[in-house]
Amino acid sequence: MTASEATSDTSTTGAGVYLAILQLVFTLGWTTYVIYLPKLCADVGIEPAYVILILMLDQAIFTIADTAMGIAADRIAPFVGKLGVFVGAFTAISCAAFIALPFVAGTGPGAQVWFIGLALIWVVTSSALRAPPLTLLGKYAARPAIPFLSALAMVGYGLAGAVSPYLGVVLRNHDPRLPFVISGLVLLTVTLALSKVEGSLARSTPVDKKSAAPAKPLGQVPMFFIALMVILSLGYQLHFSLNSTPFFLRFAKPDELQWLMPVFWIGFNIAMFPASVIVKHRGGLIVMGVAGLLGALAVLGAEMAGNLNMLIAAQFVAGAAWGCMLMAAVSAALAIGETGAEGKVVGLVFSALALATFARMAAVAGGLQKLPEYAPLLHWAPVACWSVAGAGLLVIAASRVQRTLVRQV
Repeated sequence: MTASEATSDTSTTGAGVYLAILQLVFTLGWTTYVIYLPKLCADVGIEPAYVILILMLDQAIFTIADTAMGIAADRIAPFVGKLGVFVGAFTAISCAAFIALPFVAGTGPGAQVWFIGLALIWVVTSSALRAPPLTLLGKYAARPAIPFLSALAMVGYGLAGAVSPYLGVVLRNHDPRLPFVISGLVLLTVTLALSKVEGSLARSTPVDKKSAAPAKPLGQVPMFFIALMVILSLGYQLHFSLNSTPFFLRFAKPDELQWLMPVFWIGFNIAMFPASVIVKHRGGLIVMGVAGLLGALAVLGAEMAGNLNMLIAAQFVAGAAWGCMLMAAVSAALAIGETGAEGKVVGLVFSALALATFARMAAVAGGLQKLPEYAPLLHWAPVACWSVAGAGLLVIAASRVQRTLVRQV
């Protein structure tokens, strides 16, 4: 390995670690927002029934804004240093709105309009922290390194998921002002380092990587990939957010959930790195497809578990499968969007996640989980989602391999 290659590896690994920290801090900030939103809404006179509608609106905004921010990142990224400035500026606005939320809510019902306006500003601008930073991997990292770096970046998301149940117990009865101030300032501080990371990547990137061809229009396969990503995300949302708690309550007490729910995320974080090796050699679509089918079997195992140990094992495998799916999805998106559309395709992946979250919240708002006739549907829907999407992704992967073989012949 030459000195320049070693420098490039160090820079890209450092960027992956940085993105993991950024995702961790951002997701914990979002968790803090969700934990305190009912209390803040009550302070400004918004009835509890409207909290879920506000969260649904947030996800609807993410569905649009994530793709828009990804497209903007594609246009800005060729100018070294500009992406960091772009994300930093939006984050400064986002953090200011975020920090102001509990202070404005504390003034009472008269501030209701201001509170809703600040919440919308926070959601719209925070989309800059989802897809745009990850586009740096597609713009500057060597193609073989992207799966490992994607896994590294998603560790922050997984760690935040593992901590969230405990964070909810610790923060729920505390004054929201200090957690909001700390979260906002830490997030802004971390984000301001993005320009430095971007510059380091640009300096260590080979010339041929920097001189990629202009972006090409996305064909049918990428759109089919995104549609299947929506289905996979919906399976995750229904399994983890709706069904996991009732599963555990069959064998455990409510106060034990904060220790049991993270099992899913432990599997998530552990499985991504060995799976990234397979993605490197076989591609993200194959890993997503296989993980979808294995995840469906794990969810089925959780549904039929006869004791707590069996359920813990099933949840661990389900989390591992979701980790493989998400890591491979980011890797596949960066590969599909190569030559200038990385931000757009990664933005579409995050939009798919937001759309699935919106659908799950809509089911909750409609009370479907409480209706006896819909309970079986919600229990078995994750199995169907992961099975169907996993099989579809394997079909896409097989067709791509077949076309490659035909061209070689």
